[in-house]
Amino acid sequence: MKLLILLFAWCMLLVLSWPLALLILVLAPVFWLLALPFRFALLCVEAVFALLRALLFLPIRLLGGGK
Repeated sequence: MKLLILLFAWCMLLVLSWPLALLILVLAPVFWLLALPFRFALLCVEAVFALLRALLFLPIRLLGGGK
């Protein structure tokens, strides 16, 4: 559904301003490549927090408090 909305918005932009639409079409992969390191860093931070949460709740789970 998101892809369909994005495609429709791009087609509307193509009709209204084709140079801007072509510029977005060319620059979108560049922005995606620039965002990859930040997405990887976010994944690492989330993994560290999940590990800390698991370590903090381990005694409760061992005593039978967890489901």
